[in-house]
Amino acid sequence: MNIMRQKLTMLLLGAASVLSSCSTQIERHEKNELRAPAYPLVTIDPYTSAWSFTDNLYDGSVKHWTGKDFPLIGVAKVDGQLYRFLGMEELELRPLVKTSEQGTWTGKYTIEKPADGWQNADFDDSAWKEGEGAFGTKENETAAKTQWGEEFIWVRRVADIQEDLTGKNVYLEYSHDDDVIIYINGIKVVDTGNACKKHVQVKLSDEVIASLKKGDNLIAAYCNNRGANGLLDFGLLVELDDSRYFGQTATQKSVDVQPMQTYYTFTCGPVDLDLTFTAPMFMDNLDLMSRPVNYISYEVASNDGKKHEVEIYFEVSPQWALDLPHQESVADSFTEGDLLFLRTGSRNQEILKKKGDDVRIDWGHFYLAAEKENSTYAIGDGKKMRKSFTENKLEAPSSEGYDKLALVRSLGETNKASGHLLIGYDDIYSIQYFGENLRPYWNRTGNETIVSQFQKAEKEYDTQMKNCAAFDKKLMQEATEAGGRKYAELCALAYRQALAAHKLVEAPNGDLVFLSKENFSNGSIGTVDLTYPGAPLLLLYNPELVKATMNHIFYYSESGKWTKPFAAHDVGTYPMANGQTYGGDMPIEESGNMVVLAAAIAAMEGNAEYAKKHWETLTTWTDYLVEYGLDPENQLCTDDFAGHFAHNANLSIKAIMGIASYGYLADMLGKKDVAEKYTQKAKDMAVEWEKMANDGDHYRLTFDKPGTWSQKYNLVWDKLLNLQVFPAKIAETEIPYYLTKQNKYGLPLDNRETYTKTDWIMWTATLANDKATFEKFIDPVYLFMNETPNRVPMSDWVFTDAPNQRGFQARSVVGGYFIKMLEGKLNNSNK
Repeated sequence: MNIMRQKLTMLLLGAASVLSSCSTQIERHEKNELRAPAYPLVTIDPYTSAWSFTDNLYDGSVKHWTGKDFPLIGVAKVDGQLYRFLGMEELELRPLVKTSEQGTWTGKYTIEKPADGWQNADFDDSAWKEGEGAFGTKENETAAKTQWGEEFIWVRRVADIQEDLTGKNVYLEYSHDDDVIIYINGIKVVDTGNACKKHVQVKLSDEVIASLKKGDNLIAAYCNNRGANGLLDFGLLVELDDSRYFGQTATQKSVDVQPMQTYYTFTCGPVDLDLTFTAPMFMDNLDLMSRPVNYISYEVASNDGKKHEVEIYFEVSPQWALDLPHQESVADSFTEGDLLFLRTGSRNQEILKKKGDDVRIDWGHFYLAAEKENSTYAIGDGKKMRKSFTENKLEAPSSEGYDKLALVRSLGETNKASGHLLIGYDDIYSIQYFGENLRPYWNRTGNETIVSQFQKAEKEYDTQMKNCAAFDKKLMQEATEAGGRKYAELCALAYRQALAAHKLVEAPNGDLVFLSKENFSNGSIGTVDLTYPGAPLLLLYNPELVKATMNHIFYYSESGKWTKPFAAHDVGTYPMANGQTYGGDMPIEESGNMVVLAAAIAAMEGNAEYAKKHWETLTTWTDYLVEYGLDPENQLCTDDFAGHFAHNANLSIKAIMGIASYGYLADMLGKKDVAEKYTQKAKDMAVEWEKMANDGDHYRLTFDKPGTWSQKYNLVWDKLLNLQVFPAKIAETEIPYYLTKQNKYGLPLDNRETYTKTDWIMWTATLANDKATFEKFIDPVYLFMNETPNRVPMSDWVFTDAPNQRGFQARSVVGGYFIKMLEGKLNNSNK
């Protein structure tokens, strides 16, 4: 089954009769009323991750979590009438002035504030330096060509345009970290304020397009790097022929996000359509959880009592298998058993050659499959296939370099019919782990194939649909009981996001390794301070997966590859796990995280065998915490975006919790003298902490600054593990004080800024002694997610005085939302 370009492919199998496949009886559940910032559709891993960023499924293109288009179109043909219900015919844009990813460009730049008028064509920039775009820090190495690590930069780029743009749609595309202002021929086009985005496209106004003359044009940009990473890149795109074939849409009636499924309902004229996206991510079945196949189910039913002729058209783009749209792809089809497969991938197949943050996979292959009976397919030019479908004959005239895959399911003349597709990805090798390429967990022995995975998924379809519905219903009931309905609805949205931001593999030494990716953070892999906030979800459902988020860090130290007396921050940049690449260490943060989580695992399992296995390493890290943890020097913590500072009271709590956790583990292992020594040390430090941090009606951000405050979310482990290290009065003092500091959209992280971290709010709220108080902290977070105009997979770094994302999205840390449910499970196990 070699990959071949198919110039014209058409297969018609079977008569157009009512499908006999599976309308499953699913458990009824209470609808999730949250208007999600983005809706999960296909969630497999950090690369194969597709979302709807719009209220209606047909209002925009399906997108990867990064915001890049993952075009997937669905159209119902009912008695010859077309109703688009999924995705949209994407804009076809051609680079007019290339960004650094599309070509090379140079510009004049300065890091010293220039005189007024620097954005105008007649400004004298002869004293400015010249450099190749993009400009940025080494952390943005996939984009930055000229190093810029200073706070500010001003760039002037002359663009030679030789075509008439009259009547055409032109877009500015830009990437920035952080604040950016961009002018075109002196006209301001973008002014983001405090934000960080990549590949944003903005349609230019008629005024700006009118200013684009043949010859030299000026694009001028200012960017403010507030700390850590920096990036500035920009260019222009022009829209090609804008003809559309699927202009009429269905009417969306509802959308409902449950933990493993997203449900949509539509009306397509005289027919109602139910559409369900399902990812059976059961954490107690790792072969199933890691299976790279999701389901798209559909059911149509007449709403006028009559039979109707129905076909459903699905079209997918090779962009699912490419990092950038202009890469060359190939496609083919084949049948195996009862399934018809459509397949696409990059021509070059450079396995594990790319790493970074805003990077998508371009090796391996994307697959779309369905029962071959009553299926018609074609591969070729998208517009020509759409046109042929409207004319009742699906054809695929040849297209050079950009094939689309189309699949039609014929339901016949029917009152009611149902069916499903399978959608998935075979990445062949997933992770490079200290120099060795590792297969995905589902094929860890090399004895499986992607076809066998699809066939298993097909065979189990009815069972998995019922199991997912039952799981979702139970989770939502338990979450509602723990933290209220709004809390439960946030957990529903967090579930697939948290899991799909990881990749599961088996290390050469047999360790299970569940590696997170720092999505729109810096692209690090296996980061400890993502493991820590995300752990509650994994602790709740399978502590083995928490171990799997820690094993690589233990191995890194115990192999001698990492020689420092504290835990590493990460093991590389995704998907290359060959050693830490982050620029700064977080000694107290990461060591405390690892020891606390080792104790949390022991609490869940009722034994400390995992800690015993790594006791020497845990001892080294704990001794570091004892020596340096009470009054931390100027070092980074997980909230590194807020900058460096010394005497961090919350980081000190982290150290004390780590020491107390070590004492807890020693006691479980029968090391009574060790347990007593370290537990007493933690209690003594807690006494000192209370004296240093006390600021009257609350506790300080830093020991040396009265009048400051911060969320003390690390304190939650004293409650969950029943360590009894800190006096109860500390949490009892902080909680009511926090409620006086809340803004409309949540509790700020501390007194310095209005932004917050939504995962830490969940932890802080869990310090409350009653459900009603807990809900007072959750309601503003729910309001934010319900109202934010930033339509991206849930961000954990947001403003509290306006419904705006500050940065980060689609990250695994939302697994931390489950800490309130974890509290209940730990309390029950301690009884």
